[in-house]
Amino acid sequence: MSSPSFIFRRSCIALGRRTRTYASKAAAKSAPQPPKKALPQSSCAPDTVLTGVNYLKGQAPVMALPDEEYPPWLWTLLEKRVWPDDGPGGRGERAARRAENKRRIQDANFMSTQ
Repeated sequence: MSSPSFIFRRSCIALGRRTRTYASKAAAKSAPQPPKKALPQSSCAPDTVLTGVNYLKGQAPVMALPDEEYPPWLWTLLEKRVWPDDGPGGRGERAARRAENKRRIQDANFMSTQ
C-alpha cells in the first residue's frame, strides 16, 4: 500500500508537467468589439477648387469630392507604419535598427557642421 505522501508527491509532479491544449471553437457569444476609430475628415469642403493640382493646360479645374467618395485606404496613408515584433532578425528589429542608424548619422552630420 502506498503512503499518502507518495500520492501527494505524484499529483504535484503531474501538475508541473506541460500539457498541450487545442483551441476550442468560437463560442456563440462573441466578445464586445472595440469601437472603430472614426476616419479623419478632409480639410476642404466638397466642390472646393484645388489649386495647383491641375497642371495640364486646357483642363477643367480639379474639384474636391465628398469624403465618402474617396477610398478608405486614402485616410490611412499618413499613419506611421507599425512593424510587428517578430523576434531577432525580423522586420521589426531591422526597421528599428535602420531608424536608429539614420538618426545617429543625422546627429553626427549635424555635429560636424557646428
